[in-house]
Amino acid sequence: MPATPAELFHEWHDFYVLVATASATLVGLMFVATSIGTQIFNEQHSAAFETFLTPTVVHFAAVLFSGLVIVIPVESWTSLGIVLGAGGLGGTIYCGQLLVGIFIRHRFNVERIDRLFYLFIPFVGYLLVLASGVLLFSASRLGAELMAVAILVLLVAGLRNAWDMMVWIVLRSPGGVPPPPKP
Repeated sequence: MPATPAELFHEWHDFYVLVATASATLVGLMFVATSIGTQIFNEQHSAAFETFLTPTVVHFAAVLFSGLVIVIPVESWTSLGIVLGAGGLGGTIYCGQLLVGIFIRHRFNVERIDRLFYLFIPFVGYLLVLASGVLLFSASRLGAELMAVAILVLLVAGLRNAWDMMVWIVLRSPGGVPPPPKP
């Protein structure tokens, strides 16, 4: 067993730098998407904004934050486990709030596939981050592998959601009328 988290994550360094860089870029692109869709994101579509755009940015930011925390070379097992566990707990609570808003308060009608990618898959990703934090707190090597899976789950969900949101914006923007059905 490695003596420090830095030794454990040494082999994973490039992976975490790459996913953190990708997620930082994607957060920036989400801001560009928001500026493109300013005509769409108004009071009439505020529920859609909170349901689709904000969670996607939060998931990308979680990947970025996790990657940055992991590559810090002076972390102890305790501090790394606490920080990642707290992030996983925070993400789980956030997904729980989204779940309540959609299923209990019915703030916005969301299709099944969107429920899967906007709520349930990120919820699983944050639970994996939380479990990874607990494992890393106890200096378990499995925590590193579980964290990689968690980050990939959040990144894939975010990528799919960003694409879905851009299609949604294009179809609702002036001139973005869907093509007529084929005869």
